[in-house]
Amino acid sequence: MYRETAEELLKFIEKSPSPFHAVETMKEELLSEGYEEVKETEKWSLNKGGKYFVSRNGSSLIAFSLPQELKGFRIMASHSDSPTFKIKENPEMEADKKYVKLNVERYGGMLCAPWFDRPLSVAGRVIVKEQGRFREKLVNVDRDLVMIPNLAIHMNRQVNDGYKYNAQVDMLPLYGGIDAKGTFMKVISENAGVKEEDILGHDLFLYNRVKGSIWGAEEEFISSGRLDDLQCAFSSLKGFLKGEKNKYAALHCVLDNEEVGSGTKQGAASTFLYDTLQRIILALGLNFEDYLTALANSFMISGDNAHAIHPNHMDMADPVNRPYLNEGIVIKHNANQKYCTDGVSAAMFKDLCREAGVPFQNFTNRSDILGGSTLGNISNTQVALNTVDIGLPQLAMHSPYETAGIKDTWYLIQAAEKFFC
Repeated sequence: MYRETAEELLKFIEKSPSPFHAVETMKEELLSEGYEEVKETEKWSLNKGGKYFVSRNGSSLIAFSLPQELKGFRIMASHSDSPTFKIKENPEMEADKKYVKLNVERYGGMLCAPWFDRPLSVAGRVIVKEQGRFREKLVNVDRDLVMIPNLAIHMNRQVNDGYKYNAQVDMLPLYGGIDAKGTFMKVISENAGVKEEDILGHDLFLYNRVKGSIWGAEEEFISSGRLDDLQCAFSSLKGFLKGEKNKYAALHCVLDNEEVGSGTKQGAASTFLYDTLQRIILALGLNFEDYLTALANSFMISGDNAHAIHPNHMDMADPVNRPYLNEGIVIKHNANQKYCTDGVSAAMFKDLCREAGVPFQNFTNRSDILGGSTLGNISNTQVALNTVDIGLPQLAMHSPYETAGIKDTWYLIQAAEKFFC
C-alpha cells in the first residue's frame, strides 16, 4: 500500500509542473468523482448533500461537500506553489552573439545549487483574447528545453569553499545557440495551441525534468520535485474523496503563493476561503450568525511539509523534538506563532491520528535558529478557527529534488479520511 500510494503521488506531481497544472489535475479528478464546478463570476445554487468545487486564478482551488445539516466546517489547507524561477517579460538574452539564454527571476526561497546542470523546462499559462473574453491556456513544454550550466571549477577555484549566487548572473538558463534567437515565444505559443501574436500575457516558470524515484536499501525513500507542498495537497485530496463527509461541511483547500508570503488574491491572506464559506452559508439560506456559530464548531488542518532530521547535520535540529522519515505526520509548534498550533489544536490532531491508527511526531526549531512560516496563521487572519499546522517530514526542502519517506503520504491520507467524517 505504501509503494502504490507513492507511485500515485509521483504521477500526480509529474502532471503538475506548475500551480496551474496542479489545480487542473485536481479538477479532473473531482469531476470524475461527480463534483460540480461553480464559478465566482456566477450565482451559486447549492444543495444539501451536494459536491462542488471553485477555483481562483487557475492556481487555487476549494472543493467542498455539504451535509444535510451544517454543524461546522472541516477544512484541510495546503499550497500549490514551490520555489522556482519565473520567466521575465521579453525573456531572450543574447550572449556573445553565440548563445541565447533566458532572463528569469527567483520565485520563493530556493536552494540554488541543485538547479545547475540538470534538464529543465517551462510550464505555466499564457493569456489570449478569444471572442471578446480573456482565456488562459496551459503550457507545458514536455521536453528537455533549457539548462543552467555551472561555471567550471578551473574558473572558480573557491566554489567549494562557499559561493554566493547572483540571480542575475549565475542563474540564467541556456536556451540555445544563436540560431534560436527569437523562437522562445514561438515554442510557447505552439505548445499552447495559439498564435504567438495573440499572447497578451504569461505566467511561466522553470521546472525540474528529472523524474521522481523510489529508492533506498529497502526502497523506503521517495524523491521528486515539488514534494513541498504537492505531497500534502495530494494527500488532502485523496483523504477528502475517501472520507464520508456526513457530519460536517468538508473543504479541500489548495492555495497559491505560500512561498512568497500568501499576500495575493489567491493566497492564504486573501478572502478566497472566507468568500467561499460565506457563499455556502448564503446558498443554504443561513445568515451571518449561523456562519459564526458554524465557525466556532470548526477545525482546520494546515498541511505544509516539515523538516526531518538530516543524517549529516543532526545538530541543526531541536534536542528532543526530532522528526524522521517514515515515522509519521509532523505536528509543528512555534512559540512566536510562525505556526498556529496551540495546546487545543495539537490535542485534537493527536486524537485524530490515534483514531486513524497513524503515528505522529513533533517539530520545533532549535531555539537559536529561525524557521519558516506557513499558511495556517495567515489564513486565520481571514477565517479564525481552531487550526493545527502539520506536515510530512522531508529532506532538502526547497531543492528542485526533495526527499521524503515512502510511508508518510499514506499516513496523511488515512488521517485526512478520518478527519473528513
